[in-house]
Amino acid sequence: MLIEDCIRQRTDAVCLREIQKSLKFSVKKLLESKIESLNAGYYFDVLDAQINAKNGGVIIFQGMQDHTSDSIKSLEGFTRAWFEEAQSASQRSLDLLRPTIRAPGSELWFGWNPRYATDPIDVLLRGDTLPPGAVVVEANFSDNPWFPQELVDEMEYDKRRDPDKYAHIWLGKYQQNSNARVFHNWRVEEFERPEGTIHRLGADWGFSVDPSVLIRCDIDGNRLYVDYEAYMVGCEIVNLPELFMSVPDAEKWPITADSARPETISHMQKNGFPKIRAAIKGAKSLEEGVEFLKSFDIIVHPRCKHLIDELALYSYKVDPLTEAILPILNDKDNHVIDALRYACEGARRAGKAPKPQKPTIRRTITSGGWMS
Repeated sequence: MLIEDCIRQRTDAVCLREIQKSLKFSVKKLLESKIESLNAGYYFDVLDAQINAKNGGVIIFQGMQDHTSDSIKSLEGFTRAWFEEAQSASQRSLDLLRPTIRAPGSELWFGWNPRYATDPIDVLLRGDTLPPGAVVVEANFSDNPWFPQELVDEMEYDKRRDPDKYAHIWLGKYQQNSNARVFHNWRVEEFERPEGTIHRLGADWGFSVDPSVLIRCDIDGNRLYVDYEAYMVGCEIVNLPELFMSVPDAEKWPITADSARPETISHMQKNGFPKIRAAIKGAKSLEEGVEFLKSFDIIVHPRCKHLIDELALYSYKVDPLTEAILPILNDKDNHVIDALRYACEGARRAGKAPKPQKPTIRRTITSGGWMS
């Protein structure tokens, strides 16, 4: 749109971000590539710091944070202002910009991925009352006829692994306080483990409103596979062996169980599970166990429905006054996760955390957002 406007008539345009320390963080390169793809090079002179149009117009690139109430007056004759990454726009910047771009036929354009409903740009353009003449358009991947298969794969991966991230990045929904969630390193995927796999089993005890749980997993490099779970609320102690037998070959493998119920462990040892043993626990075992699980890429079979629920819900406490995330784990939505911690306790104590992987550098194309 900007390139076409600059070709049709003289247009002075400013491309803005809240903070712009270098042109490499601007949309200049994007505009250059668009000029090339439209075969419109004849109409423009691309300079180091700006783009001049042959009809006398100019496109410049600035950061709003650098402007004062006096310096912003230099933009009064401009007829286009494009504010990219506008979710970062401060209220001060909007208050400076709106009365400045006011020449006849002038327009303010904002593009952004929604972050919070309280962000100034969302209050302005997605609030109850829109400014006169405002046009607000939701644009997502479904509106992109050239959406490539590579991005479809990325989208489906996020959809399986992190529903909150999927909703925010791909659907343009507001960001949840997902940073409070403990686990982001998991996905749901069907798989079968090969013969010779060393299984690790963990158990957590419950009765009244808490479930009794058995989980089966195995460690393969930096991946933690979880393929079976047994889960029952109100399970009588005499019915625990039957519950545990629903996990294939559970009686053949060592099981690490919550040490808080030694009588239950003794009962299970006498009733078909001689290799069950108490977890060692100890100071900081909860925090260290959780961090150990976070060091893996966790792949969960779809049949482990309760683990999937807990991985999505388990969270840190949040300060009710400041909404700051606290370094305290919520003691809920964690029974299957506790069993998973116990299953991996031996590997954790043996220091078998995966080695850090080299980071993958990936160029991301924004696909969900709003434009005005």
